[in-house]
Amino acid sequence: MKPIMDLHDINVTEFLAVLDTCEGNVYLVTDEGDKLNLRSKLCQLVGLTSLIEGGKIAEAKILCDNKNDESKLFRFNCFGYEAAYKVG
Repeated sequence: MKPIMDLHDINVTEFLAVLDTCEGNVYLVTDEGDKLNLRSKLCQLVGLTSLIEGGKIAEAKILCDNKNDESKLFRFNCFGYEAAYKVG
């Protein structure tokens, strides 16, 4: 599987709230090839700490097991927090 999207300048608090609503596994893929499961709070801490600049995620690649989660995170990435919860 290839990462589905690059995240840029994401509000961490909102991103974590959207992650909490995901149904399947969501992975953060690093440039070094590491794959951290963001459903784990420990992996969230480890993975996001290295990417945070000034309270926002600088850049990340995301991979999802669940197509609905892909859609939700794509809407969040493009249109913001409220858009992540719209259906259809």
